[in-house]
Amino acid sequence: MTSKSVNKPLEPVREPTAWRPDSWQSCPVTQQATYPDKADLDQTLEQLTSLPPLVTSWEVSELKSQLAEAQAGKRFLLQGGDCAETFAECRPEVISNRLKVLLQMSLVLVHGLKIPVVRVGRFAGQYAKPRSADMETRDGVSLPSYRGDLVNGPEFTESARVPDPQRLLRGHARSAMTMNFVRGLIDGGFADLHHPEYWDLSWVDHSPLAVEYQRMVGSIGDAVRFMETIAGRRVGSLQRVDFFTSHEALHLHYEQAQTRKVPRKWGWFNLSTHLPWIGMRTIALDGAHVEYCRGIRNPIGIKVGPGLSSDALLRLLDVLDPDLEPGRITLIHRMGASNIAEHLPPLLKAIRDSGRPVLWVCDPMHGNTEATSNGFKTRRFDNISGELKSAFDIHAHCGTRLGGVHLELTGENVTECLGGARELTETDLERAYKSTVDPRLNYEQSMELAMLIGRRAGDMQ
Repeated sequence: MTSKSVNKPLEPVREPTAWRPDSWQSCPVTQQATYPDKADLDQTLEQLTSLPPLVTSWEVSELKSQLAEAQAGKRFLLQGGDCAETFAECRPEVISNRLKVLLQMSLVLVHGLKIPVVRVGRFAGQYAKPRSADMETRDGVSLPSYRGDLVNGPEFTESARVPDPQRLLRGHARSAMTMNFVRGLIDGGFADLHHPEYWDLSWVDHSPLAVEYQRMVGSIGDAVRFMETIAGRRVGSLQRVDFFTSHEALHLHYEQAQTRKVPRKWGWFNLSTHLPWIGMRTIALDGAHVEYCRGIRNPIGIKVGPGLSSDALLRLLDVLDPDLEPGRITLIHRMGASNIAEHLPPLLKAIRDSGRPVLWVCDPMHGNTEATSNGFKTRRFDNISGELKSAFDIHAHCGTRLGGVHLELTGENVTECLGGARELTETDLERAYKSTVDPRLNYEQSMELAMLIGRRAGDMQ
């Protein structure tokens, strides 16, 4: 899924001591499914271990190199996609629409930031979700919580909610299908900058943002043609882009089964994704998720919330990045619009003073979730954009740099987040609310955020 390039080794780093892909099993573990038949689970994991990996070690190393450049201020990370993928939405139109949104957003960001964008999708593996409780109760009936299609089904029935190991194989297969289709699109010229019309989404032809976006595309097209006229040849590098995948490293049996050694490289790679991350519910220093992630050579994302102290964060980085490896750590802060001014500055100052190389990324989604009067789980666009604006200001004040954004979004015509260009209201949520877990930005809201970032960063340059 990446263009051919020379991977520079990011040394020196050492192999972790007393670590194996299964060493996490001796640590306290949370957010794992309870399977009724252990023998069935073991047999499924044995099959999963024998299947081909979903990504390659050189793609992982290339992403780490690009993230190291982002840490140095030479790139900007755009990470986005579904809150939780579903097997039913492993369809070409859903995948291509999601890719279109990310391509259009990256084009807007490149135009505004004047630096390359690292494109990372929250897809091809985002099938497991953490839950606040193991059980869900409706009308006096209690069943296991829905933990994503990798584990069980969303239907509130006893049969659907039983964790099924066969879903691990189905998740691997659909991740492979998704990545194969994305690779095919990109290699086939879908991302060709000479033809951004390939990326258009028909349902937003009359978007309030369409005119501004088309003006931007026109100016970029003029620049491309001018450059090629001067050079006397077509610029081939504009015909495709690098694209990487990410998901939360939540289901540790699944992650372990795809953790491999590769020829001519030391250490272990998680080859189910390029960029796994640790969520807020699994960030315990002595926990299984931290133990697992400390041993793999992938770059690691860490979700950072208002409850994490500076000392705790530094101790966590001592475990996950003892050698201060460039490109290794991406810190994704998700504070909420009302909390960011109080809780983010101490963390920024602690990391700045420690001299650690990290990439700071803002997730303005997860700290701004609320319930509406008519029972929908939603997020207000004003709070999302407000947290993002505050993040730029706080980083500038602290002498650090906001180097990326992490968003839950879709290319479908959904109405899940309030506000934005079309000023969606609570009544609108009933029209097209499709998410099985968290509310996502639709195309227009995503593009509005990309334009906000481009303008904001341009003003600060």
